Amino acid sequence: MTRTRPQTNAEEILQARIHTLKDLQNPFGKPNPDSRKRVDSGSVTLRDGVLVRVEQADKDFIFAISTRFNIDEVEALVLFRSFLYNEGNVLQELESNGDDAFVKRVVDAFSMFYHSERRCLARLLIPIFRAQEHEPSFFHSQAANILPQIVPDGPAFVRDVVTYYVDKTRAPLDEASANDPRLASRRAKENLRDQLVLLEVLFWAMWSFVPRQGPIVVKIYETAYETNLGSVQHNATLLLDEEGARLQQDCAAVWLVLMIEVLELETFSDNGNPDVSGPPSAEGMYTSHPDSLRRIHELVTSHGDSNYAAVYLGWTLIVARLEAAVLTLDECPPSYRSFFDSLDIQRGRPFSKNREQVHTLMLQRVLDPSTGLLNLLLSLLTTTPLFVTSIAWKTDSSISEPNAVAYRSVIKGLLIGLSELVPVELIPGFDTFIDVWVALLGQSESRSVIGLCQQFWQYDVTKSKARRAILDVARSRFPVQFTPLLRLLGALTGCGFKDADPLSSVDHRQQDNSLLEARAQCAQEVSYFFENLPTYTQLIPASACTGSQALYEKVPERYGSSSKVFGPSYVNLRPITLPGGSTLPARSTGRLLSQDGEDFVIVSWQFEHSGWKLLLEVLIEYVRRKRLIPGLSTPAATAPMMNRTTSLPPVVLRLEDIGIELDPSGDSSVVAVALDLLRTVISDNPILASQVLSSLENGDQVPGTTSDDTPDLVQLTMLILEDALTRSTRQRAGTPPESALITSAMGLLTGLLSLPRYAPRVWLFARASTALFDSQRSRGAMTAERAVGTYATTEALLHLVHALWTEASGTLLVPHEGKTRLIEIKEEVLLRALRFVHVEVWVEHAGWKYAQLGTRFEVGRLVSTLYADILDQVPPDKPGPLSLVSQAVFEVLVSKATTSSIGPLISAVTSYGIVSRRIHASRRLSDLRGLHLVLRSHLHVMRICLIYKQRVSAEPERCLLEQALCSRGGTDNGSYANGRHKADPLDVLTSFVEDPVIDSAVPLESIRLLYALCSSLSASQFSAPSMVGHLSDPEATVAALVGVARHPYRDLDVRLGVWRFMALAVEKEPALGHLFIVGHFRTPTEGSAESKGKGKRVSALEAARGMVAHWNNYWETNQQLLSAVLGFLAAVWQRGWEHKSTLDGLRKNAEFWSQLAGLVKEDISPAPEYKSYGFADVAGVLRSAYHESISSHSYRVLAKAFAIRIIALDIDLDPVPPLTGQKVKPESYRSVEGIFKSEEQFSDQLHDAIFNAFDPALHTDFAENAKGYFPDLSLEHFESRDLADERELGDDFAFASPLLQMRMELSNVESTDATAARADELVQTLFSINLNLSLAYASTQLGQSWQTLLVKIAPFLQGDVKFRPSVLSLAAAISHIIAKEKHSGDIILTTHSVRLAILLALLELAWFSGAAFGDEKREIDNFVKIMEETHGIIVSEWLSPLDSVRNATQGRFHRTLLQIIYFCAMECRSLTRRRKGLSADHRLTVSSMINATLLFVIDALRFVFDAARTRLDVELDTDMQLLVAVFEQCTRPENNPSTSLWLTRCQETSILQSSMELFVHTDLSGLSTLQHTRGRKQALYAPHLLTFHIAFASIQSSAERLASERVLVAYSSSSLTTAISSGQVDVTLPELPGERSPAHWAYCVMLSVVSGIISSLGWQKHFFDAEASGFIQLCGNQITRALSWTVGDTLTLSLVEEMERVVSLFYSIASSAPLEGHRNETTQRILAAFSTKALLLLQQLNYALSHPNHLASLIEPVTCRGTCSARKG
Repeated sequence: MTRTRPQTNAEEILQARIHTLKDLQNPFGKPNPDSRKRVDSGSVTLRDGVLVRVEQADKDFIFAISTRFNIDEVEALVLFRSFLYNEGNVLQELESNGDDAFVKRVVDAFSMFYHSERRCLARLLIPIFRAQEHEPSFFHSQAANILPQIVPDGPAFVRDVVTYYVDKTRAPLDEASANDPRLASRRAKENLRDQLVLLEVLFWAMWSFVPRQGPIVVKIYETAYETNLGSVQHNATLLLDEEGARLQQDCAAVWLVLMIEVLELETFSDNGNPDVSGPPSAEGMYTSHPDSLRRIHELVTSHGDSNYAAVYLGWTLIVARLEAAVLTLDECPPSYRSFFDSLDIQRGRPFSKNREQVHTLMLQRVLDPSTGLLNLLLSLLTTTPLFVTSIAWKTDSSISEPNAVAYRSVIKGLLIGLSELVPVELIPGFDTFIDVWVALLGQSESRSVIGLCQQFWQYDVTKSKARRAILDVARSRFPVQFTPLLRLLGALTGCGFKDADPLSSVDHRQQDNSLLEARAQCAQEVSYFFENLPTYTQLIPASACTGSQALYEKVPERYGSSSKVFGPSYVNLRPITLPGGSTLPARSTGRLLSQDGEDFVIVSWQFEHSGWKLLLEVLIEYVRRKRLIPGLSTPAATAPMMNRTTSLPPVVLRLEDIGIELDPSGDSSVVAVALDLLRTVISDNPILASQVLSSLENGDQVPGTTSDDTPDLVQLTMLILEDALTRSTRQRAGTPPESALITSAMGLLTGLLSLPRYAPRVWLFARASTALFDSQRSRGAMTAERAVGTYATTEALLHLVHALWTEASGTLLVPHEGKTRLIEIKEEVLLRALRFVHVEVWVEHAGWKYAQLGTRFEVGRLVSTLYADILDQVPPDKPGPLSLVSQAVFEVLVSKATTSSIGPLISAVTSYGIVSRRIHASRRLSDLRGLHLVLRSHLHVMRICLIYKQRVSAEPERCLLEQALCSRGGTDNGSYANGRHKADPLDVLTSFVEDPVIDSAVPLESIRLLYALCSSLSASQFSAPSMVGHLSDPEATVAALVGVARHPYRDLDVRLGVWRFMALAVEKEPALGHLFIVGHFRTPTEGSAESKGKGKRVSALEAARGMVAHWNNYWETNQQLLSAVLGFLAAVWQRGWEHKSTLDGLRKNAEFWSQLAGLVKEDISPAPEYKSYGFADVAGVLRSAYHESISSHSYRVLAKAFAIRIIALDIDLDPVPPLTGQKVKPESYRSVEGIFKSEEQFSDQLHDAIFNAFDPALHTDFAENAKGYFPDLSLEHFESRDLADERELGDDFAFASPLLQMRMELSNVESTDATAARADELVQTLFSINLNLSLAYASTQLGQSWQTLLVKIAPFLQGDVKFRPSVLSLAAAISHIIAKEKHSGDIILTTHSVRLAILLALLELAWFSGAAFGDEKREIDNFVKIMEETHGIIVSEWLSPLDSVRNATQGRFHRTLLQIIYFCAMECRSLTRRRKGLSADHRLTVSSMINATLLFVIDALRFVFDAARTRLDVELDTDMQLLVAVFEQCTRPENNPSTSLWLTRCQETSILQSSMELFVHTDLSGLSTLQHTRGRKQALYAPHLLTFHIAFASIQSSAERLASERVLVAYSSSSLTTAISSGQVDVTLPELPGERSPAHWAYCVMLSVVSGIISSLGWQKHFFDAEASGFIQLCGNQITRALSWTVGDTLTLSLVEEMERVVSLFYSIASSAPLEGHRNETTQRILAAFSTKALLLLQQLNYALSHPNHLASLIEPVTCRGTCSARKG
């Protein structure tokens, strides 16, 4: 009855099974021919309409089960199917021979499951009964409707259950079981468990549904006494072992509670005495049926032994009310006379009002200490599973719901009834009575007692004095009896167990936020009560009441009549300052509580005072007696020295003077109780805590002290703690530790840390403490604990350290003076505490002795949770407050880890198998819960360590944690899953994932750890070959993981984690990825063992294929799972070349691609609202109300993106189709081809692709609001710690909102509505940011996928001229959207890059369409529109491309933009050359765009040139290449006839000078970056610099500028100068075999540049004389070498190019020089030398050309391509 299903579904399920629930004795019916026929038919329709197919092989088992257990065949079918699903692994252990013996073994194994199902069916009634009586229950209305149908006659139902129970106690075993002692014992215990469930059903039926009619109550009582509370059993001899005795004790406990419950004690206590004046009735309350009353009385009085003492007391209370009721009547009603006559002890005497009341005698009997009533109740509350959850878990009790509130409510009603009948102070054994109340209200989980505590404060206290008598009596004895009141008040806070309580369950500290309000109310009541105590009790010596100096005197009775009523009284003759600081005025009256005339009398003053101040003085007195503060004075009591009539100052009394006995050696138990009360009141309630502590420390000073020497509460607690720790070091070995005081002090310090006023003082005293976190002094208490195996002190210390961290991390946002210094102190304390915890606890705790195994798990969980919280809340990879602490934890576990530091983490995984089996064997299932908790925490720590390792560690090698996780176990002792695995960590982790019965959080943490490990290993340089090598059975492991991913009923988060892990494995782990895709390493043959014994294993690829077939269902119901499956397929196709043979079948499957295409074509709804304005509570976590809608939409978009990406990647797997001829289209392309043929559909798809909902205003709003509220709040501190691909799209996507909520909650010191509203506003803004980023991320992925697809489909659309107009039109529309972007930021930069990439892809489709632009006006207009919008993109202030060039890390979109500009410039040149290409307006648009481009490119080139001088960078080389190419196109005369604008800009930026300086320092040979040169076949920077110079040299005006910047001087000073001058620039280099020398290419280009400049300048004597001639002379040897070629030398194309460049150079000189008579000597000499060598070269060339065969033999290829061409020729 949980919320996992809607109420309507639960009601429908129950409606179909009402007839089964009606008959608990035969819930599954009887065998009948009709059912057998239905099963034989092979198809059965169940009650709820489900059609079940029955396999032929199953029928033998079904009929055998029906026969063995005498149940209906259809019910046997359902039970057998359920058995296979839940416990199918049992069948794997049975050997199958296919005979009847195997069927019998299966039925025997089914037996236990059958009996368990019967009990579960009966237990199903319990939550229905509870929901029916509890109106706030979510199922109340449904239960109120269903329950009358199940139980139409309540009394008859109870009679049937009781009869069935009696039959169970008398039922013998069957013959088969009787012959086997073990089987007989097991069946007898199963029978006893059935009885226990029937008793529970009986209890809840009688709780509120079935009326307490007389015959029914009599039947219950007769059965209880006949069976002796369930101990009279036919099979009693089989129940003598521990388990049998425990089951009988559980039955006895339920019987006792049931027998008290049916008496309706609380009803009579609330409504008064029963009515005995009416006529008797068997249908009404049992008190209206005298015969039933008489029978019950006979049964109770005849069984007055101690076992029934609680029942005897309950009946005594009823008898007292019956007698009181009849005494109010004039005469006893005739119908009741026989009953009241039977009450008289002296038989035969008629009823009379004057005779002694029977209940008095019964009360004396039951309250006699020898009866043991209070001890019975105390034992019931503290030793039975019915009331103690931890015992129920440890013993694997069959109690359905241990420690239910109803059970405690019954006992509370019994105690209230006793208090109303007898004055509490007269009850024998008052201390035990206090213990019973404390056990009832305080020794429990908070959820079971908080309601009772609330009821006590809100109802019992005001209802009557008797109901609150226990509290009043304890208060009246306070402070003489100091601890009873404190213990009661501590229990009434509703906090439940104390830290050191041995009965507490392992996880009782898991905070239940739903109880905070109720606990705050109870704590408020306790605080108010203790603050305003109306009495002050004092022990007065008789000597103080006599003599002339008497302080007190007895009031004679004649002074007032009140003394006759309340007894003797006393008055004080002088004012008295009592301990606690309150002054008792003179002549105050006090009531005598003890006998008069003794040496000491106890007087209770009617005087209101604060118990908190008295409590503080007790603590100060303890510190004073221990002399823990040097110089703290001891106050002396003042004695009277004057006459009584004189006005005297108050007499100051000490604690000893009022009768509180404090042992000089240390009253640690009293102090511990005081500290516990303080802690429980102030915990989880800062407002109340401030009030209490303010009252505690303010007001009157403690007597005998001054404000200067009085220690505050923090100092007192720290002193007490240090003293206790110091004393523990002096304990003798083997002495049990006194942990109560230590744990109480640590618990109080933990509570004080939550108060802003006291937290700084806790830090300061912790820093100054010499005992806390000190290995020598703190070790004493821990050593004593190790001797006995209980670790309350250790756990309290870990809680204190965790509270220190929580306060330090949670208050980082609080602004205050001295914050920096305080953070330094916190870091110092935390580092010391963590060092102590790590060395003294973490490293050693696994080897300690433990009284309870669960304690070991709890200690380990506390430490690993502390480590996890530190790493989660403060990242170690970013400097900031507390980062030193986080870095210390990271170093301990990762970067500087040792075997001992990670040993506990690994051992928790590897030893899980054997530990869990031992726990199951010992039936201590509470320890199993602790094992799961520690395992969950350890897995989380390891995962986050591996995540940070990828971010922090710069070292490529694997860390010790990775090595340990990838190690091999090798021992069978740690085996898991029945020995299949050998405790290898990876095997165990994968087993966690596939185990459906383990704690739900463990599989999720396991798969996420595997994901982090795979990611981390792939980033390590020296990782192992593959994770497959660390798995003992990889194929079985992969099959199990695939099974989890496919299983529809497994946890969704686990399934998602498995799909993500498989996708990562395909990407990062080739071997493991291949196994996921194929499912096996080798194809099993028909005769192999694998194919015989097992079904076919389904690979992850096949599983994904099957799920894609139903994509439309997932599209509507589970978009997240659909995107995960498609993400896996995208990863597979990303590695498609490696798995092409496996994918071939699927790639040819038209149906598969049709399904993916259908998903691609699915319309996406508009983005939902992302600005969060409401909260939603989801499983106790505060989420945005818009989370579901945004998450669903985002995952739909992401699924579509993955589908498009898969299609694009599949197209890329086919060879590139030829430019001409038939193009074979793959099925993937065919499936989406229709999208591109429909202009409207194509446009809609691309507009979805470029849409982005990113709203940077949210970030601005958050920053502004945070600045006003929390100045230190920055979003980067809350960045999600998860890996990017593991983050869930929604309100927690990018930034951790829980961390922000925690810090703001702890930082809101004022706790007002205004601060809460501000905090909510910030949280809502953060939710909005996450939701918005989720939409932006999904949209970006969709855009990137479309860009990839557009690139891949280009070959199939080339030559389609009809397609080009629509592409250009769409490109124009998209460019307009890009140009009008008015936002900035990292996300916008990414979006901008994607949009530009899509635009470029569209332009490439148009560019490579196979034909030039036509004369169609639409095409030209769209093209010019693109250029116009491109101009807007270039000059954008929000997204400046120049900033993109300068930014080397984020959002670099300029390369895509440069390619777009290059396309536009190229096409513009083509259109410009046409007569009717561009209109005047078009030319203005083009000119504007070209000019803007040049300004941008020149500025960008200047930056790139300057940056290139500082470093060798491939990215800079790429940028330079694109920038130069665009510059070269935009400076062409066709595009830019005027050079004035850009030349002026070049001059302003000194770009030519910068290029010359870079050229001089560039290695033109590429040998300094040899690896890069080999890869790219050119040197860095040099080709682009020379191309840049060529662009200048090709235009006359710019060539002049180039010459004026002394380019030839730069060329003469280059890195090739020496080689050129010596003539050693060869065509090839030995370091670059098969490639042309970059130096030779650069030399040839330099010749071309010089040639171009000379041609452009013409004859300018100064330039030639000063520079050109010098350069030619520098190159003389190299020129001579080129011109000296002969027909006997080899000939390369590069050499021919060099010859051509040399000839062109001299031609430019000759054509530009004056006539021969007017040349200067230098020019003439140069030309003459060239003429001679040129003629010789011409002669050689003529010979070679005239002998082609000889020429062919001379040609020698240089590059590999040239070699291939030569071979083909």
